[in-house]
Amino acid sequence: MDLEDLPAEEAGAADTESADGPADGSRADHQTDGGAGQGVVTAFGRTMKTLRVREGMEREELGKRLGYSPSTIAAFEQGRRIPTPRTIERADEILRADGLLRLWKEQVERAQYPAFFQGMAALEKEAVELVAYDTLVVKGLLQTEEYMRALLNMRRPPLDEETIEQRVTARLARQDIFERRPAPFLSFVLDESILHRPYGGRHVLRGQLEHLLLIGQMRNVEIQIMPVDREDNAGVNGAFTVVTRKDGKKFVYAEAQGIGSLQTEPEQGVLAAARYGIIRSQALPPRESLELIEGVLGSL
Repeated sequence: MDLEDLPAEEAGAADTESADGPADGSRADHQTDGGAGQGVVTAFGRTMKTLRVREGMEREELGKRLGYSPSTIAAFEQGRRIPTPRTIERADEILRADGLLRLWKEQVERAQYPAFFQGMAALEKEAVELVAYDTLVVKGLLQTEEYMRALLNMRRPPLDEETIEQRVTARLARQDIFERRPAPFLSFVLDESILHRPYGGRHVLRGQLEHLLLIGQMRNVEIQIMPVDREDNAGVNGAFTVVTRKDGKKFVYAEAQGIGSLQTEPEQGVLAAARYGIIRSQALPPRESLELIEGVLGSL
């Protein structure tokens, strides 16, 4: 699938596995998750090894200059681990690749996401506007690392530690959207019940609520709370996200029970955007929402 133009999805709705569900270490490198991205990672690793051997350099020496162990360099070369963009740039310099490794950077970065979420991850990078309504957990883009780990540790069947590390790293990488320039408009409506669910313990929830207060102060971000006592809620059908690209096209992502659907039909985008507008009007205004969050935080 071409992640820039999303031709497969342009034909209609595409069913995918959940992004903030089964998808969405101290370093940003992580194990691969298989799927479509594995071939890219393997090809990059072989290229990196070829260049290293050409330079007559041992893995230990390259690892020392990059700040990794020889075993990690081997994992890069064998396609078992994905290097950060910065690591790729440094390796290109050290191995005198003249930009050859840098050519892989964008494709390797995409490969950090499971194949079923690569399209949505690409859309987030292109978004001029992203709006989302959530009912059960804090949106992945708003989650703290501790909160992410708590959710992933609750998966049944259980996830292995390497998979958890990979998914935490990928989800954290998506949060670069808050630092992007020009800044996209970001709007989130959370069901009030989410503020009271102590996933991972009260200290994890406390950190998550503090994070929401910080993010909510950003000029391009609005966080609103849908009170549980509302008699009218246009979001009763569940959580969804609407992403708008620079060309004005809207994409709608929704999920349930680990199964997601990426809708690309123009009509669906218009209807979802209108529905979100109604939800925003029914929720508390941003200032009152942050005051509510502060109140819940004070009661913990």
